[in-house]
Amino acid sequence: MSLGLVGRKVGMTRIFAEDGSSIPVTVLDVSDNRVSQIKTPDTDGYSAVQVAFGKRRASRITKPVAGHLAKAAVEPARGLKEFRVDAEQLASLKAGDVVGADLFQVGQKVDVTGVTIGKGFSGPIKRHNFSSNRASHGNSISHNSPGSIGMAQDPGRVFPGKRMAGQYGNVQRTTLGLEIVRVDSERQLLLVKGAVPGSKGGDVVVRPAIKA
Repeated sequence: MSLGLVGRKVGMTRIFAEDGSSIPVTVLDVSDNRVSQIKTPDTDGYSAVQVAFGKRRASRITKPVAGHLAKAAVEPARGLKEFRVDAEQLASLKAGDVVGADLFQVGQKVDVTGVTIGKGFSGPIKRHNFSSNRASHGNSISHNSPGSIGMAQDPGRVFPGKRMAGQYGNVQRTTLGLEIVRVDSERQLLLVKGAVPGSKGGDVVVRPAIKA
């Protein structure tokens, strides 16, 4: 249980190491993270830090949220995210504090959570990585079909959970154990080795790796 940051996926690029090797990285913008509330075991029954992220016009947030943020002296935010933390970590934080990219260090392992790119209604070949039939010798338009799905007379039905066509993507996923290659404190950017879930501009949550 550690404090993390909410950021925005900027895109992918690559950087070169000292030995000349190319490292693919994902650029994450983690600016505008502010502590909006401290939750303690005495008042809330557990210890956590609520973080407000992003910016939004004051006219675009509800009055209850506006009052909640004003109490912490935090400007209007695009959203709120809560991180469970150990009780010892609460002593160094207070409402209104700005949490930046320097929360992480180069070489640190992190877990990144995001919503995967939606692919719409997809067939079973694409959705479940089935192998298609041969596309020649009389197969006509059935080369990319799932094939038969029925059973014999007993049980004579299709079992629930059968992998078939349907909604593909647009689900929350977490990539574990990614390495931070570079921390840009001036521009509040994190460069993470490898790919993270989601499309460009999507929200991501960066936490210290749980399996480090």
